[in-house]
Amino acid sequence: MYLDDTIVAIATPLGLGSISIIRVSGKEALNIAKRISKKEELFPRYATLSYLYDEKNNPIDEAIVIYFPNPNSFTGEDIVEFQLHGGVAITDMIFNLILSYGTRIANAGEFSKRAFLNGKIDLSKAEAISKIIEAKSQNAVKLLARQLKGELKEFVEDIREDLLFMLAYTEVSIDYAEEDLPTDIFEKIEEKISKIVIKLENSLSASKRREGLIEGFKIAIIGKPNVGKSSLLNKLLNYDRAIISNIAGTTRDTIEESIKIGSHIIKIVDTAGIREDTDDFIEKIGIEKSIKSIEDANIVLALFDNSEKQSKEDLKILDILEENKDKKIIKILNKCDLENRFSKELLKDFISLSAQNSIDELSQKLENILNDSIGEDELTLVSKRQIQSVENTLENINSAKNPLQSGELEFFAHYINEALLEISNITRPYDNDQMLDVMFGEFCLGK
Repeated sequence: MYLDDTIVAIATPLGLGSISIIRVSGKEALNIAKRISKKEELFPRYATLSYLYDEKNNPIDEAIVIYFPNPNSFTGEDIVEFQLHGGVAITDMIFNLILSYGTRIANAGEFSKRAFLNGKIDLSKAEAISKIIEAKSQNAVKLLARQLKGELKEFVEDIREDLLFMLAYTEVSIDYAEEDLPTDIFEKIEEKISKIVIKLENSLSASKRREGLIEGFKIAIIGKPNVGKSSLLNKLLNYDRAIISNIAGTTRDTIEESIKIGSHIIKIVDTAGIREDTDDFIEKIGIEKSIKSIEDANIVLALFDNSEKQSKEDLKILDILEENKDKKIIKILNKCDLENRFSKELLKDFISLSAQNSIDELSQKLENILNDSIGEDELTLVSKRQIQSVENTLENINSAKNPLQSGELEFFAHYINEALLEISNITRPYDNDQMLDVMFGEFCLGK
């Protein structure tokens, strides 16, 4: 079986650096480390300074070798880490040497998958490990660190305990209807259901509100042609990223860049100008991408031209904003250094910008929105898989209410059992190799 293989991966980014780490896991890890280092013994958890040698006993590098014996390692198997001098050539030489001794290249996320299968971590911790590596803000790191510490696991176990209580007493009531059971048992079950529903709804609400915090916020700049979208992007980036001209349709495709606002790294998208009377096929595709960018964005910056009367394109954009009012929207009246001809009443709440003025007010408003997404101290689900499991759990619990009140205990037990399976999927699901392969395949190599 492939899980019996000894695997190897480079655990640091490729390129020049002060250090490069190669990680080996499996039953042959220690023997390979001894063979390369020419050491008769490697002491557990000791950083051993050693030369590393190739097959002809030629020294390649002086490195630190650390041995983590099973089961007290990340994967639950023997692990050896080689901490080399950074550099592509040295890393490749040692990596290929280890491969020649009977190992294979680890699949993405395979170290974490082995840790899960060997009972070292549950799925909630595995996903937190993956997400904390990709975190786009300091606040995201803090939220994910709580999950690493076991907050979500405790949340799931508390709900499982209550569901098991309901299921146990329901099954007894079905099988031993004549026996004397506590008279208030169904009142207690209803009380537990109410508390669980509140907990699940709160966690879903907080998680959806913080989705951008975990996945990375996305901001779309929209408006009709020549309203100043590309100029605003360049100002936000503080360099000329987008081409600016007075010709309508200059920006035909979306332009994406990352910037830092406060403690948040966000992706900002400059879109093609939205208009209806273009005959240019390429520009039409760009406009379609603009509409899609609005749907994908967490925050929308909608620009309007102060120096022109509102046009049908402006009114269409206002309609689009109304259709997406669940998103955070900032309306911007641009070119306010020119004579006003745009009807400000259409915008109601907006920010005024001009070519001469700074964008400090806009930057501050964006930072406030990003900080507000942190919210209170509620538990946060960090993946779509976790959110789906909680939604399914909540759906089954709500479906169980009517059968409980009508005394149809078999149906009630069925829905509670389904809820139990769904909530358990967050930490340790029943055997589903395909699901595990997909989930761990999203991890980086060497993790």
